[in-house]
Amino acid sequence: MDRTKQLVVSVVVLAALGGAVWKVSQDDAKKGSATITAADLPDLKATDDVDKISVTNGEKGEVVLEKKGDKWEVTKPVQAAASQANVKSLLDNLKELKAKEIILAAPTDDQKKDFQFEPTKAVHVVTYKGGEKKLDATFGKSGARGQTAMVDGKPGIYSVTGYSSYLFAREVKGWRDTKIFEFDDANVTGFAIENKNGPFSFTKGDKWAGTFKGKPIERFDEDKVKDAIRSLKNLNADDFGDGKSQAEAGLDAPEGKATVTLKDGAGTYVLKVGKVSTGTSRYAMKDGSEVVYTIAQFPADWVTADVAKFQKPVEKADAGAKAASPVMPAGMPGMPPGHGGMGDDDGHGH
Repeated sequence: MDRTKQLVVSVVVLAALGGAVWKVSQDDAKKGSATITAADLPDLKATDDVDKISVTNGEKGEVVLEKKGDKWEVTKPVQAAASQANVKSLLDNLKELKAKEIILAAPTDDQKKDFQFEPTKAVHVVTYKGGEKKLDATFGKSGARGQTAMVDGKPGIYSVTGYSSYLFAREVKGWRDTKIFEFDDANVTGFAIENKNGPFSFTKGDKWAGTFKGKPIERFDEDKVKDAIRSLKNLNADDFGDGKSQAEAGLDAPEGKATVTLKDGAGTYVLKVGKVSTGTSRYAMKDGSEVVYTIAQFPADWVTADVAKFQKPVEKADAGAKAASPVMPAGMPGMPPGHGGMGDDDGHGH
């Protein structure tokens, strides 16, 4: 066979092979589209009436939330009131979940690891109603094909929409109710502080008045009292002193105690401030609760303040006094230049 005929045969063979490969790929595509339909994709949406949620966030461990009456509580790893808003956000997000496509129908263990489905990295969410499991889903890596997920009872890895990772990745404290106080500062009529510096008492009439150790505060600045009350009116914990006794937190003999009284008997709020926890934060407790909180430096400093914190600076106070005193304009008959008073040079009046 001459060279020309060999080339022709080679081209024919290659064309035949190419056609066979194309046909196989088309057949595979048809098989795939025929076997993977919307009906095969898992239903990830949670029901409206779940009463228990378990969220295991990799190495951070498991948090269990349970509905008791009409309120959610954290029941693991601690027993505590839950943040109702954060639980609601989680439930709302679970309703948005939707599987859109399959990434791998039967992944190997190595492939699961590649998509970060190992227990130390994945987020595992289980919801219940009356002890019956409603949803069991695990969320892995997010990438070019979207958020990946696996569902109990299904072998595949799916791409899902609607998943907001920050709602699931909270620390334990992020699931807890951090609210300590919430009141309207416009309704406050009394404020008192007890600490090592001495008792303070502040009362509101037309304006705020203040005493220190039973005596009126010199150079008293009522704006400072307003600042102190504002620091407490929407007080939230930075963290919690779980496992700390009151003695260990310095709350059996607090370094400061603040009492806020609202008008018309609408309520009294008492906060005790103890030792430094970490950095500049301090341990704190409120009356009527055994929860040990940690709070930021700003509100803690007001509760442990000395009298200077409620006073105007000397220069400012002197300037105010001078502005309030009567001054005669210079150049009036009988007055030497530069004189602003009513007396003679010796300072005595006529």
